[in-house]
Parts: sequence; structure tokens; C-alpha cells
Amino acid sequence: MEIGIGLPNVVRGTSGAVFRAWARRAEERGFAGLSTIDRIAYPSHDSLTALSVAAGATDRIRLVSGILLGPVYAPALLAKASATLHSMSGGRLTLGLGVGIRQDDFDTVQRPFHTRGRDFDAALELMHRAWSGEPVGASPLPICPPLPDGDRVPIIMGGSTELAVQRAVRWGEGYIAGGGGPGFVAPMIERVRAAWKDSGRGGEPRIGALAYFAVGADAVQAGASNLLGYYAFTGPYDAQQVADSMLTSDQAVRDAVAAFEDVGVTELYLDPAASSLDQVDQLADIVL
Repeated sequence: MEIGIGLPNVVRGTSGAVFRAWARRAEERGFAGLSTIDRIAYPSHDSLTALSVAAGATDRIRLVSGILLGPVYAPALLAKASATLHSMSGGRLTLGLGVGIRQDDFDTVQRPFHTRGRDFDAALELMHRAWSGEPVGASPLPICPPLPDGDRVPIIMGGSTELAVQRAVRWGEGYIAGGGGPGFVAPMIERVRAAWKDSGRGGEPRIGALAYFAVGADAVQAGASNLLGYYAFTGPYDAQQVADSMLTSDQAVRDAVAAFEDVGVTELYLDPAASSLDQVDQLADIVL
């Protein structure tokens, strides 16, 4: 199982200067990937911009949006922006995409919430046409630059519905769980693997998962506060559950890594709940 680390793009108060140093340190320490968390109606750093900054500061590490809220973006613009980042980074981008569950994100960008599933399916169709060099919309010319490794930007699909499984098999390289522990993720992994096999697709799907961490007394306190704020929309009880699930000790991190690997996760992204740069080294010392 490959282990990546999240960028602190949703940790409130994180300076923009942190991102370049964080990305460089993550690559130097040997993490397999850098990931983001996506949200619109929150004072977070934009996912694709954060990944672009990380791409410019690094040479090898994978870049993953986990999970970009696909339907809140205009499809042609998302196709162009992602193709640009994928091309400029030398083919390092993977788009983690999902439908999204928070209506405020959609209302903020004036995109319809109740038709988001159908809109997402149409967007996936358009994006793949655009990536393959086909003109889309009113443009008589292709809108995307040539891609370095084929005719699509790699996608891993998020979500917990049967439609999410179908999208992962049809459009993606695999699946990524947006939250929950190994026990929560395991049944979805089984569904994706079964659907992948039934579809006749070759090889095995990529299986990703996310988990929050903060190590060190100061980071743990800051991390709990950050998660309670970020998940306040779920209500006090559920937000506290997320904060309580944060990995805060060396042993808790190691146990979680082993448990995710046991249920079939192939790439795990440990997302920081605090943004002090020493979190990269402390996590690397534990898991790498």
C-alpha cells in the first residue's frame, strides 16, 4: 500500500507560504502522493490551485484531489484546468471526483443541487471528449492541451452509492473513500472490485482512502478545533465523532495504516488536521 499525505488546504489560518515547503518536504521524505480536500463554502485554499503550487515545488510526487466536488465546476473549465495541471506536472495528477453532499457549496457557485448526479454524468462525458482532443461546446478547436500519457486525466471516484460504483468502473481508474475507518470502507471496496470484474475491465482498480491525523500535543489541540469547525455543518455530535477519529499517536497511525491495508486499500492519504510543517516529518518517521 502506498502512503500519501494531504496538503493542509482546509486548515484555517494556514499561510500560503506553507504549501511549497510542505510539498517539497513530503517529496523529500518519500510520500507517494499529495492530496487535497475540496469545499467551496469555507475559507479553505482551492484544491487545484494548491495542487498546482505543489506541482511547481516538486518533481515526482503524485498529485490527488480527494475529493473534488465535480458538479460545482463548469465541465469545460474543469477539463481544461485539470488537463493543464496534468500536462504541466508531467502526468502526475489524479482527479478524485465526487458528487458532493453539501447544498451550500452548490448555492455559493449558483449550480443546481438536486440535479447534481445527472449533471455530473454529463460533465464526465464532456470532460473525456475534451481530453481526447474533440472540440466541445461552441469551440471549433480542442480546448485542452495534449496529455502526456493518453487521452484522459486519471480519475478515482468517490461516493457511497451504486451510481458511484458504476462511475468508478466506467470512467475511473478506481475508487477513493472520502472518510470513515477501515470497517466503513471495506464493504464499498468489495462492491467496486466485484463491479470491476463483472464489467470485464482488466487489471485491478486503484483503491484509495483518507484519514485525519495530528501528532504532538499542540497539533492535537489545534487539529481537534479545526475538524470541529470544518464539520460543524453536520451538527455537534457528528463533528465530535470526526474529531475523535483523528489519529493522534504513533501507534494509532500505525494501527490505522495496517487496518486500511488489510481491507484492500492500495493508496492511503493521511490528511493533516494541523498545518505546522513538522507534521510532515513526524508522520514520515511513523509510517515510512
